Amino acid sequence: MTASDLFRAPLIMLRGQGVAVATAAHLLNRAGISVVHEPGTRRPVPVIMLSDPALALLRDVFAKPDLFADKVRIERRVVRWGAGEAVAMPHGAVVVSEHDLANVLDMFPQGNFPTSGDTNGLTTIFGMAPFPAASIQRFGERLSATARVRLSANADPATCWIESVDDGWLFLIPDGMGGAWLLAVGGVPDILAAQAPMIAPLIETIAPASGTFDTSPRMLEQLAGEGWLALGTAALAFDPICGDGTAQAVREAILASAVVTALGRGEDPAALITHYQSMLLAAMRRHLQLSLPFYGGAGSSPWWRTQYAASRGGYDWCTARLAKMPEPRFALHGFDLVRRELVA
Repeated sequence: MTASDLFRAPLIMLRGQGVAVATAAHLLNRAGISVVHEPGTRRPVPVIMLSDPALALLRDVFAKPDLFADKVRIERRVVRWGAGEAVAMPHGAVVVSEHDLANVLDMFPQGNFPTSGDTNGLTTIFGMAPFPAASIQRFGERLSATARVRLSANADPATCWIESVDDGWLFLIPDGMGGAWLLAVGGVPDILAAQAPMIAPLIETIAPASGTFDTSPRMLEQLAGEGWLALGTAALAFDPICGDGTAQAVREAILASAVVTALGRGEDPAALITHYQSMLLAAMRRHLQLSLPFYGGAGSSPWWRTQYAASRGGYDWCTARLAKMPEPRFALHGFDLVRRELVA
């Protein structure tokens, strides 16, 4: 069976869970493509701060104009970074949990996972390991943990706070009910909070931290191949410092579903797989480029120097890979991929 035959299969198998898988399932179903699902197991993220652009994207994709209109809003962020003073600026976002997303977006698409004897003709979209190509590039080692905190009386519930310290950085996200989630990148929440002159006074009490999880920027070296695509944070993950992780997951799913539907129309499989790989590689390069000033300007401790060097190395790696790839032959037009000459 050729790659073209596989991508014209009557069924798409989705492996994994999360917003990228849910979005891909939704768009493929809307295109009339049948989907079956193997959810796997993954610890849900306790809190997600959806920026207004990410929220607008989700509302557009799922045709839900009032999505999360009832959720707690963040209207301002205060950032203290490096040796500078704290800076306040407007910020638009809502605070949700992954459970909220699952309930609203149907992140666990219906469908029976085929047995080993029923998989002929399936194309697979991987949102979880193991992947057909498992080699991964990591652009730093950033373990994180979250802790529930009780905010002090002078903490504004519509403001979030971001602060760098010697051994990492902190993100304090209120829940609108007097509490908040404290994300600690690089260390244990209570230890990093003790180093934070801006955030520490905003915390009345802090609970024990959850288990650690990986927030290092990383990506599979190969994100697509014969009869398969990979997406989601297991395949390509952004550093939370950018605040763009959920939007990126949705964009990956839009591109993946557009690749599958374009292949079904008879477009060249090799060209579309190359396009998918190059677009996600370019997205990672942009992310690392935006992250570099944060890691270069936060401090001179060994932790910051190491993470900056890793980010810089990742940027150079992406640049070298992109230089060897052809110019994109396709462009997104709505939720479809079309040849560039047709939309020029």
